[in-house]
Amino acid sequence: MSKTTLSAEQRSHTIQKVAVVGAIVNLVLSVVKILIGIVGQSQSLVADGIHSVSDLMSDGLVYFVSRKSHHAPDAEHPYGHGRFETMATMALGGFLIVVAAGIVWDAFMRMFSPEKLLEPNAITLFAAGFSILANEGLFHYTLRIGRGIKSNLLIANAWHHRSDAVSSVVVLAGIVGTMAGLPYLDAVAAIGVGVMVGKIGWDLGWGAAQELVDLGLSDERVALIHRIIHSIDGVEDFHMLRTRSLGGHAAVDVHVRVDPQLSVSEGHMISLIVEQCLKKELEEIEDVTVHIDVEDDESAICSNSLPLRAEVMGMLEQCWQDVPGVALRDRMVLHYLNGKIEIDLFFAREQITQLGDVEQLESVLQQAVSDNNRFGKVRVYFG
Repeated sequence: MSKTTLSAEQRSHTIQKVAVVGAIVNLVLSVVKILIGIVGQSQSLVADGIHSVSDLMSDGLVYFVSRKSHHAPDAEHPYGHGRFETMATMALGGFLIVVAAGIVWDAFMRMFSPEKLLEPNAITLFAAGFSILANEGLFHYTLRIGRGIKSNLLIANAWHHRSDAVSSVVVLAGIVGTMAGLPYLDAVAAIGVGVMVGKIGWDLGWGAAQELVDLGLSDERVALIHRIIHSIDGVEDFHMLRTRSLGGHAAVDVHVRVDPQLSVSEGHMISLIVEQCLKKELEEIEDVTVHIDVEDDESAICSNSLPLRAEVMGMLEQCWQDVPGVALRDRMVLHYLNGKIEIDLFFAREQITQLGDVEQLESVLQQAVSDNNRFGKVRVYFG
């Protein structure tokens, strides 16, 4: 599947549109089911109507969050506002759990008070059937768009609609059973609805909590990342790969090892290709941080205690002050490798007659720095 071409603002408007459609449907359903549940004496239908109220509130939450989460990164939120979507999903899950507990408790208490058990009439059957059809249609509509734009919040809300459709099936069965002479079935159906609502709430809340503690991508997606990075020209290996979920999207950090002799610009170019390939092949990835290494940070001797160029130049001037012609170099390249500083010296081709044999010059320069254990190999190049 290719990455969606919707901008952040278009994505937000799409989510808002879906939320408004869901809110209108759930407003109608909640009013119809609660009123008919009261008039038709069905406790499970009233409970199902409360479930629709929770759907209505979740649609409002989706609408509010979509207006906030699409904003670009700013000074206070340098990584964007995707976590608003995650937090809203967790809040929705918690709300569903509370609603479920209330439904189950009320139905359970009625079962121990037979005089409080209700006997539904035929009109409640039509309300339950209407709820099943409306919520199932809303589920497919919301899920299709949620998957298309990669919105975990919309997908979560779609399954909330599906839970309402399933609970209405349970309500329908309970009403039919009660009307057939089994007075407890309506209360049992209400408990079943409560349990389903609670299960959905737990799943949503737990998934969002995992994102808030930086849950990584699945093993399959990580394996795909491995294949992509290994396939890129110039990448010798990589390590310290980390992934995390961010409100329906993902971020990747990775250290890529390249040839130590590459120029800074070529190493940077490789890092750009790694970033572009990961974003192209994995549609959920929005942010990639690539650290270019010339050795494996996890196994190589640390070089961060070594001096930088200005101090190194001062040391080398002291070491090479008696070596004639070394000041004629065009440039000097330093390599920080395996806890040592390796040195490449470049001279103009016409200076070879003045400086003499390359191997002899390398030997003299190497000997001059041998007493300083911070220096490694010295190499000389002409032309």
